[in-house]
Amino acid sequence: MSTASPDTVIARGRRPRGKPARRHAALACFAALLCTAMMAVASPALARNRPSEGFEATLPVSTVARPGFDTIGPNPARPATGGIFQASTGYAALHEGTRARGVGDPLTILLVESTTTAKSVSSKSKKNGNLSLTPPVTGPFSFLSPDALKTSSDSSFNGSGNAGQTSSISSTLSVTIADVRSNGTALVKGEKRMLLSQGREWIQFSGIVRLADIDIENSVLSTRVADARIEYSGKGALQRSSRQGWLGRFFNMISPF
Repeated sequence: MSTASPDTVIARGRRPRGKPARRHAALACFAALLCTAMMAVASPALARNRPSEGFEATLPVSTVARPGFDTIGPNPARPATGGIFQASTGYAALHEGTRARGVGDPLTILLVESTTTAKSVSSKSKKNGNLSLTPPVTGPFSFLSPDALKTSSDSSFNGSGNAGQTSSISSTLSVTIADVRSNGTALVKGEKRMLLSQGREWIQFSGIVRLADIDIENSVLSTRVADARIEYSGKGALQRSSRQGWLGRFFNMISPF
């Protein structure tokens, strides 16, 4: 019976098993889990640092050009009649005025949002219990001491919590009408993107407004917009300095305390 040396075993492609091999496997598994957790923590932060889709401006639908019509420019179907008055170039009746009312018409949203919330919770409980037995003076239990048969219990709990938040935004944003409904409401959406010296900022807005709420200056308060969606964010040096690092967020996620 012949025994193979360790060098022969390694040469045949078989590694010696033991604590070092298990330690390397555990370290590799932990490294894989750590990388997966770091990607899960960092991915939401990266996703928030870009403007959301679906807030692009809506343009009016162009009609199909017909023979004899002027087809020069992005919006055809402009009849070449030679007259000064052209109803297809934005005509509005006197009773309608120049307020936005059609798909693609711009209007101004006055952002005057202010929210203040506060919440306080307090809980307290306490419970006491006592037990005392007096042993007989004579008999087989006379050796027991009265102090040995006394017991008591005491439990108490006291907890409290407070939460508060204050947020406000005051700005103006021009949007366009994306859809007009039969009940006199319209879906509006738009965005404003700014490239500053310290990064990028953007404001995005969408919601449902009543056409009757639009004033003569083509503006409407954000407080009169239903199903309003307002997003104000940015990215750059200032945003990065005010955000916790990915490693700190990872340890806060797995910390049991």
